Amino acid sequence: MMMNKEAKEYRIGDIIKAEVRSGRYAAELLELDGPRALVKVLAVLEHPDQGDLHQPFNPDVAMFHERRALSYTEKTKVLLRDLEPFSGEVPDYTESLKAAVAQSIQSLDRLNRWTAKALESIRQLEKDYKL
Repeated sequence: MMMNKEAKEYRIGDIIKAEVRSGRYAAELLELDGPRALVKVLAVLEHPDQGDLHQPFNPDVAMFHERRALSYTEKTKVLLRDLEPFSGEVPDYTESLKAAVAQSIQSLDRLNRWTAKALESIRQLEKDYKL
């Protein structure tokens, strides 16, 4: 049994949520090792972000990272602070990956449409300001 600083208790075999490099997963807790835990991925709850995490939304970085979701049953070490209890039914991995990718596409499309409208508005204001 291990507790993180938020006083959540975890046991080997628990199904938890784990955040790994901006992705979120449903995973099985396999080992506790000091401040880290070894988990086995069961489903994708949120697909990892693309690009440079230190410069979000900047396309002009030296290396624009492509981040793949962790694979089904892939094992990875996670800091205990990046774990949360999971409740409910664990979704099928393939279906969860499909849903997470669709959610990312929808979110990026919405951001893209917002950017286009904001750019249109600021260009009109630039004309109104006679700049």
